[in-house]
Amino acid sequence: MRGLSAKVASIAPSATIEISNAAKRMAQEGIDVISLSIGEPDFATPQHITDACIDALRRGETHYAPSQGIPELTAAIAEKISTENGFAASPDQVIVTCGAKDAIYEAMEAVVNPRDEVLILDPAWVSYEPCVQLAGARPRHHALDPGSFQLDDSLLEAVTPDTRMIVINSPSNPSGAVLDERSLRLVADICTDHDIIALSDEIYEKLVYGREHISLAGIGDMAERTITVNGFSKAYAMTGWRLGYAVAPDQVIRQMNKVQQHTISHPATFAMHGAVAALTGDQGCVEEMRREFERRRDYVIAALHGMGYVTAPAEGAFYAYVKVDSDDVEIARRWLREVHVAVTPGSAFGTPGWERLSYATSMVNLQEAMHRISML
Repeated sequence: MRGLSAKVASIAPSATIEISNAAKRMAQEGIDVISLSIGEPDFATPQHITDACIDALRRGETHYAPSQGIPELTAAIAEKISTENGFAASPDQVIVTCGAKDAIYEAMEAVVNPRDEVLILDPAWVSYEPCVQLAGARPRHHALDPGSFQLDDSLLEAVTPDTRMIVINSPSNPSGAVLDERSLRLVADICTDHDIIALSDEIYEKLVYGREHISLAGIGDMAERTITVNGFSKAYAMTGWRLGYAVAPDQVIRQMNKVQQHTISHPATFAMHGAVAALTGDQGCVEEMRREFERRRDYVIAALHGMGYVTAPAEGAFYAYVKVDSDDVEIARRWLREVHVAVTPGSAFGTPGWERLSYATSMVNLQEAMHRISML
């Protein structure tokens, strides 16, 4: 066989999935592993969403749909954006994708060229850089302030004539930090002054604790140069449904739609009917889950601080980002090997010396995990 793709060969596997798989292998061997390594809500999808999908199946909604998504869903997303996120959107500016990750990949393919640079803010979710590389562009990294996890004027120095896109994620995976208005306005000013597109990953927007989520596209005229990415996995406990979406200027959506037409065509038709129910139904289920995540966060952060650990501001999402005093990869291996707690090393997110702990699991599991870590 001739050589395989050098581009794909240069990309590392997903660290979060790799570690989760290692924990699963240990569990299959009968070892009592507590996994805090993957960002998946432990709740069932709310019943009214599941019922809407089942009803769609029974109606025979099993055929091809428009590539941008069924009209009921693109309209519901546009309405949600216009009502909740501070900027106007039409259904034509929406594309429904196979998860938010797919939306990010399609956005990269639609916007960047081989000589372009994409600026990624560290710590950053593990798949941003591979999506840039798969699109043929060049990732560049810029660190957030390690104390506040906010931006400062040093971001200006990271911008070059080749910078085509800035990727932001708020609330953040892995840190849980929420970018404040000053940080977002700095991004907006830089994008406007240098003709840069922003990709704003807001998948955790509903999971915020004591802070306000602000959409970048709602600042000034940033809706004209922002690709807002979101989805249903985190807020509605719909990870396996693989439903995300992007809202962007018309010309960007048209480019993304071409990528979608030649790859996935569109997400599962009947699943999209469940997503309509998610957006248009009672949102009490989202708040109920958010309150439980907040309760778990309060416990985990207090427990870690009681052990003497320093953590990032846990203002959103469902992660505790913990500072450690030596090799984070080796520490993660040690925790898994010695006390059977699986976490993700910060090196995977561009910030060595940290560990990401997901509290998207039961309080019983979290209490036992904190006990085990305290014994090290």
